[in-house]
Amino acid sequence: MYVYDEFDEKFVRERVRQFRGQVEKRIDGSLTEDEFKPLRLMNGLYLQLHAYMLRVAIPYGTLDSRQMRQLALIADKWDKGYGHFTTRQNIQYNWPKLKDVPDILDALADVSMHAIQTSGNCIRNVTADHFAGAAADEIEDPRPTAELLRQWSTDHPEFQFLPRKFKIAISGAPNDRAVTKAHDIGVRMVSNDAGEPGYEIIVGGGLGRTPMVGKVIREFLPKAELLPYLEAILQVYNLRGRRDNKYKARIKILVHEAGLEEIKSAVEVAYERIKPEFQRPSDELVARIAQFFEPPQFNNVQTTAFEQEIDKNPALRSFVETNVAEHRNPAYGIVTISLKPVGGTPGDATSEQMRVVADLAEQYGHDELRISHEQNIVLPHVRKADIPAIYQALKEVGLATANIGLISDIIACPGMDYCALATARSIPIAQEISTRFSELKLEHEIGEMKIKISGCINACGHHHVGHIGILGLDKAGVENYQITLGGDATETMALGERAGPGFAADELIPALERLINAYLEIREGSEETFLQSYRRLGSNPFVAALYPEAERNAA
Repeated sequence: MYVYDEFDEKFVRERVRQFRGQVEKRIDGSLTEDEFKPLRLMNGLYLQLHAYMLRVAIPYGTLDSRQMRQLALIADKWDKGYGHFTTRQNIQYNWPKLKDVPDILDALADVSMHAIQTSGNCIRNVTADHFAGAAADEIEDPRPTAELLRQWSTDHPEFQFLPRKFKIAISGAPNDRAVTKAHDIGVRMVSNDAGEPGYEIIVGGGLGRTPMVGKVIREFLPKAELLPYLEAILQVYNLRGRRDNKYKARIKILVHEAGLEEIKSAVEVAYERIKPEFQRPSDELVARIAQFFEPPQFNNVQTTAFEQEIDKNPALRSFVETNVAEHRNPAYGIVTISLKPVGGTPGDATSEQMRVVADLAEQYGHDELRISHEQNIVLPHVRKADIPAIYQALKEVGLATANIGLISDIIACPGMDYCALATARSIPIAQEISTRFSELKLEHEIGEMKIKISGCINACGHHHVGHIGILGLDKAGVENYQITLGGDATETMALGERAGPGFAADELIPALERLINAYLEIREGSEETFLQSYRRLGSNPFVAALYPEAERNAA
C-alpha cells in the first residue's frame, strides 16, 4: 500500500497546523459558525444533529494494521469507543469535541492518514473495488491508478470549488464491485483487441434526488491518457455545470440536459487542447506508485486440514460459504468480515473489534485490510489453512456473522439518529429487518439479497440500486418508507422501480415478509435470485404481494 513521502507528510501537517488555528478562532469567537463552515468542511468536519462528525479518508479503501489500531485509539481517546465505516470506504467519528479535532488530525497524520477532501465541492475520496489486487477475475489491480488519481486531485487548484461535490470510482475487473456507474466518473479497467490494458470511462452517474445511470463516454482510453482526459471532463463540468441550483449542479444533470454527444464533443475539444501541454506523471513516479501495490509473498503450501476443519464445524462451513470469496491464488481466500451482526448497526465497529481485525491482518493477512462500500471489512489475502483460526478470533468479538450478500447484510445510512438532513430513521429499520429474518430462519433459503436503506432523498444508503430499496421520508410528521424493487449496483446497473405508496414504520416488516414469501413461492428453483426473478417476471407479482388490499379491491 502507498506510504507518504516527504511532500505528503509536509502537506498534511501544514493543513493540520492551519486548521488548528482556525479551530482556536472559532472557539474564542473570532470566527462565526458561518465563517468557520467552509474551513471545517475542507477538513472533513461536519455539524450533525447532536455533535460534530469527522469523516476520515481511507483512499480506495486500503489500510494496514498500524492505521487500523490508530483508528481504534482515536475512537477511545476522542470519541465514544467506536467508528462508523461508510459507503465511501471512509470512517466517521460521530462525537468528537471541536477542541480535539486538530489533535485527531495530527494522530491521523502520524499513520499517513487525513480527512482532506472528504467534504466540500471538490473531488472526494477516490473509491475502488474492495477485492483489488486479490480477485480472481481481475484484469489489473486498480489501486495504483486510484493512488495516481488521489495525488492528481488533492488540492488541485482548478477543482477545489466545483459546482458540486465530485466522486470517482475505479474497478479493475469485469465484475463491477465499485458501483462505477453511480459515480460522476467511473473508471473500469478493460483490454482492447490487441490485449493492451486501458480504461472505459463512464460519466454522469449518481443517486440522490435525481438518480441516473452513468453513460460510457470513452470505450477505450490508453492508460497514459487518463489524467488529461479526466482533466478535460472536469474542465467542461466546471465551466458548464450549474451553480444557481445545488440540486441541479451535479455532472449527471449537465449530461442529461445537454446530451451525452454534446458533452462528449466538448470533452474531446478540451482534451485535444490539454493533451499537448499536460505534464504527465513521469515513468519513475508511476513505477514508484506501482511498487507499493506489488502482491505479497504468498505462502502456497496447501493442506487438507482446512477441509477437515470445515467438515467438523457447520458454523465455520457457513462462514466460508458466505464470507470467503475466490482469490487469484488457489491457496488463498478473500475473507469479508461482516459489520452487520443481527440487530446491530450496519457499518459500526468498536475499538476492540478494530484492534482484533488489525491483529488478524498482521498475523494472517500480509498486513492488508480493505473497507468495502458495503460497510464491511475485508482481509484480501488469507491462506485457507488460517481461516479456522481467523473465524474463531472473529467469533470471540462478535464479528463472525455469516451473512455476506444475504438479507441482513444491509447498507444503511446513519439516518435521523445522527444526520441533520435525514427525514426518517434508517438504523432501527435495518436492525428490525435483520432480527426478523434471523428469527424466521429464512436468510440462507432466500439467498443473495441486497437491501439498501436511505433516511432521505440524498440516498447515502444507495437505496436506488438495492434489490430491495427502502427510502425513509417524512409524511405529515410521520416516518413513511417507500420501497423500490429491482435495483442493481453491478456492471448491469439498474435503478429500482418504486412499488407504490409508502409504509408506516410498523407496517414495513410485514410488507417485506409478504414480498419475500411471494418470491420464495414463484422463483424457478433455489438458485434463482430475487433479482433474477424480478427481471424474469416483472414487477406485478411482487407489487401484488406488497399491496394485497389493492388487488382485492380491484377484483
